[in-house]
Amino acid sequence: MVNSVLAHDLLWGMTPLQLPVDAPSWVTDSLSHGQPVVVRRALMGPGHVAIGVRGASREQRYATSMPLAAIQRRLRPEDLCHIESTRALPALQALAQLRPLLNASGWTWGVSGSAGFELASGIEALHAHSDLDLILRAPDPLDRLQARALLARLDASVCVVDMQLQTPFGAVALREWAGPARRVLLKDNRQAHLVSDPWQPSLERVA
Repeated sequence: MVNSVLAHDLLWGMTPLQLPVDAPSWVTDSLSHGQPVVVRRALMGPGHVAIGVRGASREQRYATSMPLAAIQRRLRPEDLCHIESTRALPALQALAQLRPLLNASGWTWGVSGSAGFELASGIEALHAHSDLDLILRAPDPLDRLQARALLARLDASVCVVDMQLQTPFGAVALREWAGPARRVLLKDNRQAHLVSDPWQPSLERVA
Protein backbone atom coordinates (compact mmCIF):
# COMPACT_ATOMS: atom_id res chain seq x y z
CA MET A 1 0.00 0.00 0.00
CA VAL A 2 2.64 2.53 1.04
CA ASN A 3 4.42 2.13 -2.30
CA SER A 4 1.36 3.23 -4.25
CA VAL A 5 0.35 6.47 -2.53
CA LEU A 6 -0.85 9.12 -4.96
CA ALA A 7 -1.39 12.87 -4.85
CA HIS A 8 -4.51 13.81 -2.83
CA ASP A 9 -4.44 10.62 -0.75
CA LEU A 10 -4.98 11.25 2.96
CA LEU A 11 -2.59 9.54 5.35
CA TRP A 12 -2.63 8.97 9.10
CA GLY A 13 0.44 8.26 11.23
CA MET A 14 2.51 11.43 10.95
CA THR A 15 3.51 12.69 14.41
CA PRO A 16 5.11 15.92 15.68
CA LEU A 17 8.31 13.98 16.34
CA GLN A 18 8.75 13.52 12.58
CA LEU A 19 8.60 17.27 11.85
CA PRO A 20 11.63 19.47 11.13
CA VAL A 21 12.77 21.38 14.20
CA ASP A 22 11.72 24.72 12.65
CA ALA A 23 8.11 23.67 11.92
CA PRO A 24 5.52 26.25 13.08
CA SER A 25 3.73 25.52 16.34
CA TRP A 26 0.35 25.22 14.59
CA VAL A 27 1.69 22.26 12.60
CA THR A 28 2.63 20.50 15.82
CA ASP A 29 -0.82 21.24 17.22
CA SER A 30 -2.57 19.86 14.12
CA LEU A 31 -0.64 16.59 14.18
CA SER A 32 -1.03 16.28 17.95
CA HIS A 33 -4.78 16.03 17.37
CA GLY A 34 -4.27 13.06 15.04
CA GLN A 35 -5.47 14.69 11.85
CA PRO A 36 -4.45 13.26 8.47
CA VAL A 37 -1.96 14.78 6.06
CA VAL A 38 -2.42 15.02 2.30
CA VAL A 39 -0.03 13.62 -0.30
CA ARG A 40 1.32 16.30 -2.64
CA ARG A 41 3.19 16.18 -5.93
CA ALA A 42 6.94 16.34 -5.28
CA LEU A 43 9.90 14.01 -5.48
CA MET A 44 11.25 12.69 -2.19
CA GLY A 45 14.11 10.44 -1.23
CA PRO A 46 13.67 6.69 -0.82
CA GLY A 47 11.25 5.72 1.93
CA HIS A 48 9.51 9.10 2.10
CA VAL A 49 6.43 10.72 0.57
CA ALA A 50 5.75 14.43 0.09
CA ILE A 51 2.86 15.61 2.25
CA GLY A 52 1.07 18.77 3.33
CA VAL A 53 -0.34 19.62 6.76
CA ARG A 54 -3.50 21.72 7.08
CA GLY A 55 -4.09 24.25 9.82
CA ALA A 56 -7.25 25.94 11.05
CA SER A 57 -7.03 28.82 8.55
CA ARG A 58 -6.62 28.77 4.80
CA GLU A 59 -3.20 30.40 5.09
CA GLN A 60 -1.92 27.58 7.28
CA ARG A 61 -0.46 25.03 4.87
CA TYR A 62 2.87 23.36 5.56
CA ALA A 63 4.84 21.21 3.12
CA THR A 64 7.14 18.48 4.41
CA SER A 65 7.70 14.73 4.02
CA MET A 66 6.57 11.61 5.86
CA PRO A 67 8.28 8.24 6.24
CA LEU A 68 6.35 5.59 4.33
CA ALA A 69 6.90 3.24 7.27
CA ALA A 70 4.90 5.62 9.50
CA ILE A 71 1.67 5.30 7.47
CA GLN A 72 -1.03 3.70 9.61
CA ARG A 73 -4.06 4.40 7.42
CA ARG A 74 -4.75 5.69 3.94
CA LEU A 75 -7.89 7.00 2.25
CA ARG A 76 -7.99 7.82 -1.45
CA PRO A 77 -10.28 10.47 -2.96
CA GLU A 78 -12.41 7.72 -4.50
CA ASP A 79 -12.94 6.23 -1.03
CA LEU A 80 -14.73 9.44 -0.03
CA CYS A 81 -17.21 10.01 -2.84
CA HIS A 82 -20.07 8.13 -1.16
CA ILE A 83 -19.65 9.50 2.36
CA GLU A 84 -22.70 11.53 3.37
CA SER A 85 -22.67 14.71 5.45
CA THR A 86 -25.45 16.46 7.34
CA ARG A 87 -23.84 19.89 6.97
CA ALA A 88 -25.93 22.16 4.73
CA LEU A 89 -23.12 23.77 2.77
CA PRO A 90 -23.06 24.47 -0.99
CA ALA A 91 -19.99 22.29 -1.62
CA LEU A 92 -21.63 19.29 0.05
CA GLN A 93 -24.94 19.99 -1.69
CA ALA A 94 -23.11 20.09 -5.03
CA LEU A 95 -21.47 16.76 -4.21
CA ALA A 96 -24.85 15.18 -3.50
CA GLN A 97 -26.23 16.57 -6.77
CA LEU A 98 -23.30 15.38 -8.88
CA ARG A 99 -22.91 11.95 -7.29
CA PRO A 100 -25.55 10.18 -9.48
CA LEU A 101 -24.12 11.70 -12.66
CA LEU A 102 -20.54 10.74 -11.88
CA ASN A 103 -21.52 7.27 -10.67
CA ALA A 104 -23.43 6.64 -13.89
CA SER A 105 -20.48 7.79 -16.02
CA GLY A 106 -18.47 4.66 -15.30
CA TRP A 107 -15.42 6.77 -14.48
CA THR A 108 -13.44 6.45 -11.26
CA TRP A 109 -13.82 9.74 -9.42
CA GLY A 110 -13.23 11.11 -5.96
CA VAL A 111 -13.33 14.08 -3.59
CA SER A 112 -10.24 16.08 -2.69
CA GLY A 113 -9.47 19.47 -1.16
CA SER A 114 -11.36 20.75 1.88
CA ALA A 115 -14.40 18.58 1.17
CA GLY A 116 -12.31 15.43 1.03
CA PHE A 117 -10.46 16.38 4.20
CA GLU A 118 -13.71 17.02 6.08
CA LEU A 119 -15.41 13.84 4.88
CA ALA A 120 -12.38 11.75 5.80
CA SER A 121 -11.53 13.28 9.16
CA GLY A 122 -14.76 14.73 10.50
CA ILE A 123 -12.92 18.03 11.05
CA GLU A 124 -14.94 20.96 9.71
CA ALA A 125 -12.84 22.43 6.90
CA LEU A 126 -15.57 23.77 4.58
CA HIS A 127 -17.39 27.09 4.76
CA ALA A 128 -20.27 28.66 2.87
CA HIS A 129 -18.02 29.92 0.05
CA SER A 130 -15.83 26.83 -0.38
CA ASP A 131 -15.37 25.30 -3.82
CA LEU A 132 -15.85 21.59 -4.36
CA ASP A 133 -12.65 19.87 -5.51
CA LEU A 134 -12.97 16.59 -7.41
CA ILE A 135 -10.61 14.28 -9.24
CA LEU A 136 -11.27 12.00 -12.19
CA ARG A 137 -8.97 9.06 -12.86
CA ALA A 138 -8.34 9.25 -16.59
CA PRO A 139 -5.93 6.52 -17.70
CA ASP A 140 -7.42 6.79 -21.21
CA PRO A 141 -7.84 10.03 -23.16
CA LEU A 142 -10.86 12.22 -22.55
CA ASP A 143 -11.45 14.23 -25.72
CA ARG A 144 -12.21 17.93 -25.56
CA LEU A 145 -15.86 17.55 -26.53
CA GLN A 146 -16.36 15.14 -23.62
CA ALA A 147 -14.50 17.55 -21.35
CA ARG A 148 -16.74 20.47 -22.37
CA ALA A 149 -19.90 18.44 -21.82
CA LEU A 150 -18.72 17.35 -18.37
CA LEU A 151 -17.67 20.88 -17.43
CA ALA A 152 -21.09 22.20 -18.41
CA ARG A 153 -22.69 19.77 -15.96
CA LEU A 154 -20.28 20.76 -13.19
CA ASP A 155 -20.84 24.46 -13.83
CA ALA A 156 -24.58 24.00 -13.27
CA SER A 157 -23.87 23.17 -9.61
CA VAL A 158 -24.69 25.36 -6.63
CA CYS A 159 -21.02 26.23 -6.09
CA VAL A 160 -17.80 26.36 -8.07
CA VAL A 161 -16.61 22.83 -8.87
CA ASP A 162 -12.97 22.28 -9.82
CA MET A 163 -12.04 18.89 -11.26
CA GLN A 164 -8.57 17.56 -11.97
CA LEU A 165 -8.03 14.89 -14.60
CA GLN A 166 -5.43 12.41 -13.33
CA THR A 167 -3.64 11.11 -16.42
CA PRO A 168 -0.79 8.56 -16.35
CA PHE A 169 1.62 11.50 -16.75
CA GLY A 170 0.22 13.95 -14.20
CA ALA A 171 -2.79 16.16 -13.54
CA VAL A 172 -4.56 18.70 -15.73
CA ALA A 173 -7.52 20.90 -14.82
CA LEU A 174 -10.70 19.86 -16.59
CA ARG A 175 -11.53 23.55 -17.04
CA GLU A 176 -8.30 24.07 -18.97
CA TRP A 177 -8.69 20.93 -21.09
CA ALA A 178 -12.24 22.00 -21.96
CA GLY A 179 -11.09 25.51 -22.89
CA PRO A 180 -9.85 27.05 -26.13
CA ALA A 181 -6.10 27.06 -25.41
CA ARG A 182 -4.08 24.73 -27.62
CA ARG A 183 -1.76 23.80 -24.76
CA VAL A 184 -2.64 23.13 -21.13
CA LEU A 185 -0.67 22.90 -17.89
CA LEU A 186 0.21 19.34 -16.87
CA LYS A 187 1.59 18.90 -13.34
CA ASP A 188 3.75 15.91 -12.45
CA ASN A 189 6.02 15.15 -9.50
CA ARG A 190 8.92 17.13 -10.95
CA GLN A 191 7.46 20.28 -12.47
CA ALA A 192 4.71 21.73 -14.65
CA HIS A 193 4.68 21.46 -18.44
CA LEU A 194 2.65 23.06 -21.19
CA VAL A 195 1.44 20.22 -23.39
CA SER A 196 -0.96 19.83 -26.27
CA ASP A 197 -2.05 16.36 -25.16
CA PRO A 198 -1.93 15.39 -21.43
CA TRP A 199 -1.98 11.70 -22.42
CA GLN A 200 0.97 12.11 -24.78
CA PRO A 201 2.92 14.97 -23.21
CA SER A 202 5.58 16.75 -25.15
CA LEU A 203 7.35 17.51 -21.84
CA GLU A 204 7.87 21.09 -22.87
CA ARG A 205 9.02 22.87 -19.75
CA VAL A 206 7.19 25.96 -18.59
CA ALA A 207 9.48 29.00 -18.77
